[in-house]
Amino acid sequence: MFIDAHLHTVIRRGIPHPGSSENFATPEELIAMMDATGVDKGILLPLTTPECGYQCSTNEDILEVVGRYPDRFHAFCDVDPRAGRNSATADLSCQLKYYRQRGCLGIGEVTANLPIGDPLVWNLFHYAELCNMPLIFHLAPYRYNCYGLIDDLGLPGLEAALQAFPKLAFIGHSPPFWAEISSDVTLENRNAYPGGPVRPGGTIPRLMATYPNLWCGWDAASGYNALTRDPEFGWNFMEQFNERILFGTDICAPSNKHLHAAWLRQSVADGKISRETFENISWRNANRLFKLGL
Repeated sequence: MFIDAHLHTVIRRGIPHPGSSENFATPEELIAMMDATGVDKGILLPLTTPECGYQCSTNEDILEVVGRYPDRFHAFCDVDPRAGRNSATADLSCQLKYYRQRGCLGIGEVTANLPIGDPLVWNLFHYAELCNMPLIFHLAPYRYNCYGLIDDLGLPGLEAALQAFPKLAFIGHSPPFWAEISSDVTLENRNAYPGGPVRPGGTIPRLMATYPNLWCGWDAASGYNALTRDPEFGWNFMEQFNERILFGTDICAPSNKHLHAAWLRQSVADGKISRETFENISWRNANRLFKLGL
């Protein structure tokens, strides 16, 4: 079984992606893509903040899609840290509990372009932890012309949050997140796809080894590049942290070609990773973390 822990969709086509004629995949297009790659179920992540694109995908839209295709999809909700009158003391539990009661399994994708240590963001973390809802976030390198929670090189803000909210499952993803697997990451390449051998001493391996509430969303081009640029490192990383890595793709457009599932299947077939690691990453971790009961 494969459970894709990071998918996006829209119920109707809207304005195309900037600089492109493409839009988000429709639910039907998404199912066809999943069928083609052997993915059984997917977690749909809303996109409600203006930073992430020209067309929003609301919580209600995602719940409507899940209602249409309950055997293929589960829902997350996206609650902006600025919700509730843009206050760092807003009680966000009312929104989170409402969407949890409607079946949402977690929070995200959090894409607000705010510092990860901003009081608004920590308020969201507080209520996410209180409501026991895992949170997937997109990490960003700077403010403006960007989206995602902002952190500095070395991810000190993320580490502070991991310490402050030990019962909250943080699921990290994005180029600046995955670039930190190597100790030679720079300001110039942290928002890209660094290649070549991974140098020991990277921030992500250290944080994963230190904080059991940090999870990796192995998705998008950034995740794929991170664990295939130096295959031996990637296989060792998967083995070491196999219980906290989530398979995903981050499909946005129908033209996306993601190789994560094929690479994972080939890796276990070639004996590069264990069968247990393969099963954990491909579906068991998502099943356990999101309490799917499969």
